[in-house]
Amino acid sequence: LSFFAAGTLLTAHAKLNVVATTTDFAAIAKEIGGDKIELTTLAKPTEDPHFVDAKPSFIVKLNHADVLVEGGAELEIGWLPALLDQSRNEKVAAGAPGHVSCAQGIQLLEVPSTLDRSKGDIHAAGNPHYTTDPINAKIIAQNIANAFCALDEKSCEAYRANLKKFDDAIDAKMVEWQKTLEPFKGQQIVSYHDSWLYFGGRFGLKIELFLEPKPGIPPTPAHLAEVITKMKQDNTHVIIVDPYLNRKTAETVARNTGATVVDVTQFPGGVKGTEGGYIQMLDYLVNSIAKALAEKK
Repeated sequence: LSFFAAGTLLTAHAKLNVVATTTDFAAIAKEIGGDKIELTTLAKPTEDPHFVDAKPSFIVKLNHADVLVEGGAELEIGWLPALLDQSRNEKVAAGAPGHVSCAQGIQLLEVPSTLDRSKGDIHAAGNPHYTTDPINAKIIAQNIANAFCALDEKSCEAYRANLKKFDDAIDAKMVEWQKTLEPFKGQQIVSYHDSWLYFGGRFGLKIELFLEPKPGIPPTPAHLAEVITKMKQDNTHVIIVDPYLNRKTAETVARNTGATVVDVTQFPGGVKGTEGGYIQMLDYLVNSIAKALAEKK
């Protein structure tokens, strides 16, 4: 196969074979690629993106891929590099045209000045959970469209048209989402893990108090006692939890503070009602968080 593939980028009617690491990148790739791509996602939407169960079948999928769409910024560093090595596919190796690092061009937050492991699971490039900011989703879509165009020139017009459609849809929705969360500007929300600062930053919410004492370090009774005290002081009454984190811990804190626990996800399909793609997921997040914040405590 490689002998023939080397000669031509794609045969006349072949679709681009795209592998995405997580369902957020897959959902955006689908918006851009439409029916011109075959799409496979590696991680389940309910898995922690840092600790994906790397199956041997992933090596085969990567071996057959024309394009790999990954988050970059060390999001998948714990499991993807070894799979890529074993896939022996030059097309999607780091630096190849078929390797899309979606973080390119995104202003990453929390870039550490020094790498101090005592601070927990710190990422050298900055916080890699950037997809919950819809403006970043437009940059991701642009990165993906550029790669698809480079590899499949004859369909480039279609990819660009899909990109414009996605951008316009995000712009229209942004007006709606900003309006929904506007009344809660400056309000505090407690998160289990530090993966919501881009969402908070975009919509003016403070998400700076965490159930984890440090990123990736499990909650301790002493730390949770501090969180409970602070929540009572600040009258904070919403806790957000991703599907792969311990909801029971959040429920315990909620019982002690009268807070509401909201199930959230960064990955389409991670929570019921988010299966329909990126925009549906954001709709779900904005509306469920606004609803919880509106409940006067």
